[in-house]
Amino acid sequence: MNALMRRAVIGTAAVSMALTMAACGSAGGGKKSDSSAAPAGGSGSKTIGLLLPENSSSIRYESFDKPLFTAKVQALCSDCDVKYNNAQGNTATQKQQFDALISQGVKVIVLDPQDATATKSWVEEAKAKGVQVIAYDRFAAGPVAGYVSFDNEKVGELQGQALVDALGDKAKDANVVMINGAETDPNAGLFKSGAHKIIDSAVKKVVYEQSGEWDPKTAGQKMGAAITQLGKGGFQAVYSANDGMAAAIITALKGAGINNIPVGGQDAAADAIQRILSGDQAYTIYKAYKPEAEAAAEMAVNLLQGKDVKSVATASADSDTAKGVPSILLPAKVVTKDNVKDTVIADGLYKVSDICTGAYVKACDAAGIK
Repeated sequence: MNALMRRAVIGTAAVSMALTMAACGSAGGGKKSDSSAAPAGGSGSKTIGLLLPENSSSIRYESFDKPLFTAKVQALCSDCDVKYNNAQGNTATQKQQFDALISQGVKVIVLDPQDATATKSWVEEAKAKGVQVIAYDRFAAGPVAGYVSFDNEKVGELQGQALVDALGDKAKDANVVMINGAETDPNAGLFKSGAHKIIDSAVKKVVYEQSGEWDPKTAGQKMGAAITQLGKGGFQAVYSANDGMAAAIITALKGAGINNIPVGGQDAAADAIQRILSGDQAYTIYKAYKPEAEAAAEMAVNLLQGKDVKSVATASADSDTAKGVPSILLPAKVVTKDNVKDTVIADGLYKVSDICTGAYVKACDAAGIK
């Protein structure tokens, strides 16, 4: 897989600065902004576009990224507006949304691309018209003005190490199945690369590897094919690139009578936290959406106000199509049963009442979550 990001230059001080910057300021309200909002002043000069990719495989975009980004923009710029759209997993739809923002006079667009390889011409045309694009979460192809994400190869390393840790002393004799993300997503390539760095030298062999396309149904089918090909005892752990796919993988495993093998994920989805507490899932990766969304909002407002984006960037990064892009790259954390309370609960991502429901009350009690 050809990952777009090739190099990231980031130091400990830079990470600290990014977190401090992103955490500062009120996340308070302001006027509501959504896909129906009209460009401020009729020209779009006070409007920031926010385009997110999908809402089927991950709840994060609607539940966290959109409201956190909007609140931060309005805290920084009370007369600014956010015009939001979700591509619903369709690249052509996202292109239409992107073009519509430009035609409405929007000068700054924050873009999380559905297909990062498809955006080069979009971003080039936008730049030619004086529109600046910030790549958000995924490194969009083209001459973007800034990039805000996590250190995604490191995320893959965290996933790989968590899987190895879950296997314990059985790791060296373990065969592993890997279900990766979509090949159109450069982050998926980075997750995969990082995970292989750890897994390849720690386990016996990766015996089956396919893309689950960030689609739970596809991931479940690929898991079923792996079980058929390898047999029930042919593997001892499953790497899943995210939690949505992990849910379907676990369902497929249980349906085949395979229980108690480590399955990992990513995104810290609420149902994944519940599966971790109940023992069905070994770990997830928690990427704090608030610092990411707020960092992107600050970068976007600076650009809208004509300020140098480097005043908020704490790193630089390269893609296949852009070099030295001013960037903010944030750290992530592994979440296991042992630290649910100290991560997603302590940070306020979820309330105890969100997680400790029904069948999960006893598991929460056992983990000291009350």
